[in-house]
Amino acid sequence: MAAADTHQSSAPFSLDSYHVSEELGFILPEPLTELPPYYQPWMDVALRVPELVDSHELRSLINKMPLLSGHFLQNHRELRLAHLALGVMTMGYVWQEGEKDTVDVLPRNLAVPFWEVSQRLGLPPIFTHADGVLANWKKKERDGPFHMENLELLLSLPGGDSVRGFFMVTLLVELAAVPALRNIPAVINGVRCGDSEAVVRALDDIGRSLQDMTDALKLMQVYVEPSVFYGIMRIYLSGWKDNPSMPNGLIYEGVRTEAMEFSGGSAAQSSLLHCFDELLGIKHEEKSGAFLTRMRNYMPPAHKQLIEDISLAPSLRSFVQQQQANERLSQAFHLCVTKLLALRNYHINVVSRFITVPAARARQIRNQSQDCDGGIISRAPTALEERGTGGSGIMIFLKTVRDQTKDAFLPETSEDTKLV
Repeated sequence: MAAADTHQSSAPFSLDSYHVSEELGFILPEPLTELPPYYQPWMDVALRVPELVDSHELRSLINKMPLLSGHFLQNHRELRLAHLALGVMTMGYVWQEGEKDTVDVLPRNLAVPFWEVSQRLGLPPIFTHADGVLANWKKKERDGPFHMENLELLLSLPGGDSVRGFFMVTLLVELAAVPALRNIPAVINGVRCGDSEAVVRALDDIGRSLQDMTDALKLMQVYVEPSVFYGIMRIYLSGWKDNPSMPNGLIYEGVRTEAMEFSGGSAAQSSLLHCFDELLGIKHEEKSGAFLTRMRNYMPPAHKQLIEDISLAPSLRSFVQQQQANERLSQAFHLCVTKLLALRNYHINVVSRFITVPAARARQIRNQSQDCDGGIISRAPTALEERGTGGSGIMIFLKTVRDQTKDAFLPETSEDTKLV
């Protein structure tokens, strides 16, 4: 949030214009499961990507697909399902043979419609968090609860049940954040009109929601097998920017003659923590900040705009500092930063479990006898060791962002962070 209100409006701040659902937050409500019949050739292939990759048939089938126009997609939900289907097919096509036999060119019959649909949505032509998590779910029982047992994917990637676990747990983290998102306007409007009590109430709710996000993330260790994530899944979430396996990027045939580079799916593409960082006044240094800012280009434009507008609102941190005598306000702010810090600490633990430890095991296996059967982990791509699917040097990046979160504590409470 800014030090001064540079985005003044007579109307209260509201989420109404940012495509944020009252019940689901950034999650796309009721995603479609089918496209119009004209697009059945896409769905026929997209629904079978894991098995077609396993049989090494995906590339040949995609090469035979008809070139379809995206112009017959009529509404936002149709566009989101099309982007998901084209994204899943693209990741399977590029990575079908692993890191040693990638492709230089995405064929015209996939590249051109993917580009068209992406332009209409304001998203890049690659599989993103907005695809795999926000628009890739359905309830088994329509009126049943929003629980793991009642959720399933629309489309999948190689990795079996761990793929479902990975995307569905991440979806539940997004769902846990909804109360926090709903309270962001209350914080901004309370700061604008000097209503400390309203700000305290909203921050209390945000703090609880941040704790719920951490609790939801803990399900990752229940539903995702680290060796499957590292050895099978991760390459299909990887892009062609900052990836040694594809140093020249990817040519989208029929779109441009020169290669283009796009980052793979990343937790940094979720709008959630960007919103909380801007609200709490958390500043990121040049390198990590540049990566996070670039990841905003992988979000639905309305969600990116919300982050930017939160950054233009009056500074919550300054508001709290100016009312040092208000102990409840200081405590509520401190609790939010503490809970956000705890979430980032736990995310570091998850990344260690799913990337750092398996990477060390893979190196150990490669250094042993050629006859050693290292299982799934030994088949993992070597170029991506210690890197996130978005292309970042993962642990250094996460620890830097975590440490910068600590800087948001107010001076008189900074000593308390030693207990976190």
